[in-house]
Amino acid sequence: MIEVEQKSKCCGCYGCYNICPKNAIEMVQDEKGFYYPKVIKEKCINCGLCNQICPISNKTEIINSPKAFAAYNKEEKIRKESSSGGVFTLLAEKILEQNGVVFGAKFDKNFNVIHSYVEKIEDLEVFRGSKYVQSKIGETYKKAEEFLKNGRLVLFSGTPCQIEGLKKYLRKEYDNLYTQDIICHGVPSEKVHQKYLKHLEKKIKTEIKEVRHRTKINGWKKWTVNITFKNKQNYQQEHDNDIYMKAFLRNISLRDSCYECSFKKKNRISDITLADFWGIENILPEMDDDKGTSLVIINSEKGQELFDNVKNNLIVKEVDFEKAISYNPSLIKSEEPDKNRDKFFRDLDKLDFDKLVKKYIPKRSLLRRTLSKCKRILKAVCGVK
Repeated sequence: MIEVEQKSKCCGCYGCYNICPKNAIEMVQDEKGFYYPKVIKEKCINCGLCNQICPISNKTEIINSPKAFAAYNKEEKIRKESSSGGVFTLLAEKILEQNGVVFGAKFDKNFNVIHSYVEKIEDLEVFRGSKYVQSKIGETYKKAEEFLKNGRLVLFSGTPCQIEGLKKYLRKEYDNLYTQDIICHGVPSEKVHQKYLKHLEKKIKTEIKEVRHRTKINGWKKWTVNITFKNKQNYQQEHDNDIYMKAFLRNISLRDSCYECSFKKKNRISDITLADFWGIENILPEMDDDKGTSLVIINSEKGQELFDNVKNNLIVKEVDFEKAISYNPSLIKSEEPDKNRDKFFRDLDKLDFDKLVKKYIPKRSLLRRTLSKCKRILKAVCGVK
């Protein structure tokens, strides 16, 4: 039976939960708010499937020749509502137009992030936009398999570990399956996110109506958190001033496995990888209008086929792969944990969220911020370590 001895060795992909023929595995939230498998021993028949399909224990190594593109949706409304260039919407629409099914991450009624599926184009908006929380896969691997066996086209979107979890769970290739992952910084916990939302509700003195982690109110590069409340008040903060995003970007609230991610690599199992095209102003300045440009990485022939089918609705240019990823190091490199991470989680239940962030993420001086920015630019342009 599966046993998590080191939390850094479990990415929470839910593969073991979905594969168990006896429903002997439940996903249990730990003290930090991350979910891990727990075996119900009375139900377990020791078939070993859970261990066999674990994507960390059974790594998949492939060799391909990824291609990189800069792209954005010609439809301004979709581009505005999307985190970057609005490419995902076009890929998803193409699948749905062929009686297919699209899986992705959405907020539930309590603003936790869950995986779900849609079968109509008008329902796609629930998947649009970034959600900076680890999503719960639930039984969507099983549901995707059901659609695949019935001959329906399926596009499954998720983090790299979720896509590898799906592929391991399925244990065979399906011609009617398309997978799309992202360049992932790492995932914060549901518990941290809820603590943040409760803090805002207490501050505004009413319940939340809508959460949008990323809007382009102040442009794509200075993306803004926008939260609407039932009393019609709005909370808006640029990401570097928002306390939740500060924790996320300082790597203090991420899952243990994110600091040793097994899925950050150039050669990916997904058909397509999507991301913000950071550095676009240096590579293709003519495509930099601060409205959002996507980095599209094609990893397979199926991915190329799907992308080719939506190109007419995109402004798109091919770019050098190595140059593109030099500005997007999270494709291949895990983040370093903040030195105060253990203390942050130790006090998560003790302090109000604003006090917690203030205590463990002190405001950086202008000099430090400037030096940090210069260092990032040097790394990208000159390869300085």
